[in-house]
Amino acid sequence: MSALVSHVPTAWPPDRRAASTAIGLWVFMGVATALFSLFTLAYAMRMDSGDWSPIAMPWQLWLSTALLVAGSALLQRAGAAARGNHWAATRAQLWVGGVCALAFLGVQLWAWQALLAAQVMPAGNPAASFFYLLTAMHGLHVAGGLVGWGLTMHGAGRAADAAFAWRITLCARYWHFLLAVWLVLFAALVWLTPEAVRWICGRG
Repeated sequence: MSALVSHVPTAWPPDRRAASTAIGLWVFMGVATALFSLFTLAYAMRMDSGDWSPIAMPWQLWLSTALLVAGSALLQRAGAAARGNHWAATRAQLWVGGVCALAFLGVQLWAWQALLAAQVMPAGNPAASFFYLLTAMHGLHVAGGLVGWGLTMHGAGRAADAAFAWRITLCARYWHFLLAVWLVLFAALVWLTPEAVRWICGRG
């Protein structure tokens, strides 16, 4: 019972191990940012080829974007609730935030299904190939985040302390990263055109 009323200490992160974990997460996000930057650059450069045929983006992308925004916001609120010792709200928001991320993956697969039903295959058209590649890479990172979320949820029933609050904070940080990456990919997939690429490169 004392754990339920314990206060999060002012020292943040709570210990050196937590600080090391945070540094590791920053390093991982830096590497992932470089990877996605290279993929996005390759996508833009490949647009300027003669065999590029734009595809109509499925409407499900808008729904999946809304789900990822909601999940990121809920995990942010869960972290704030944990730091304020509101553990019931923490667990509820943590749970729903993870469900939003899981739903995001489901809607992304729905978008794939819609494209495949329209005969937009991964091979044959570079635009389609990049769509499947970029969304699959991002989906794998979301799936990895769900593993961390699951481990955090597993400990939610046993702990209500600074370490638990810190794990939620790291989950929220990673979700914000996933959202930022997705918004860049989403903008590139929906609005970037060969004409825009040529203008950016000064060849328009």
